[in-house]
Amino acid sequence: MDETHPEDGPPPGPASPAIHPDDEFITPTGHPLHVHAYHQFLWVSSGEIAVNAVGEEHGLSRSVALWIPAGVPHSARFGTDSVIAVEVFYASSFRLPFRRVTTLNTTNDQRHLLLARMRSSTGPDNPDVFSALTACRANRLPLPQPTGLATSYVAQELARTPSDARTATEWAQATYTNSTSLRRAFRAETGLPLSEWRTRLRLNHSLTLLEQGHLVSAVAAWVGFSTNGYILAFRRYFGQTPGTYVRNWENELA
Repeated sequence: MDETHPEDGPPPGPASPAIHPDDEFITPTGHPLHVHAYHQFLWVSSGEIAVNAVGEEHGLSRSVALWIPAGVPHSARFGTDSVIAVEVFYASSFRLPFRRVTTLNTTNDQRHLLLARMRSSTGPDNPDVFSALTACRANRLPLPQPTGLATSYVAQELARTPSDARTATEWAQATYTNSTSLRRAFRAETGLPLSEWRTRLRLNHSLTLLEQGHLVSAVAAWVGFSTNGYILAFRRYFGQTPGTYVRNWENELA
């Protein structure tokens, strides 16, 4: 018969992963689970990194950056060719407009600012830098920008006219390549299929039109959807209908 010893207590459960308080144990290829007492803005000038926080993975690139609020445990994987810019803002001095870990599409001006600070940083807690890096909208879908000649041309044309309905084959003809090569290049450079990238661009563009007060049916047509197709896509990506989005956005402004 097994002997019991109440003073020993119940058997231990599975151990929780260690959470380090700062930048200990960082390696060239990753950073184990850790936490900061400050807000952190991460951007990659070359290569890619993946950050895991609260059970969700966020892929970063030259066009997609990440805000990590103070006190949020997170880990990271670095590509061997990655060059990472980190901006630090102490929570006692700055209040982030985001309560959760948030990916943001970076603008050209923000990228130029970050590159300049990589060469000559003025240290943490710079209020002008904080203002510049929180100026973009958190509700836009991450949209990595392609870098090749053909793929960049397609991206620029779609940004100019989101409703452009040309197929991959038609885009390939316009860029003097073939559809298979174009699709592969788009996925390699952005991490997204061309069709997915175009859907995200259209939905992001539609948010601006909704915020300007345009009718849902008109917005859908302008960005290349049928009305029903637009509502379904909007609900899938944003978890609400366009009408609900507008009401919530108006409440935020009130």
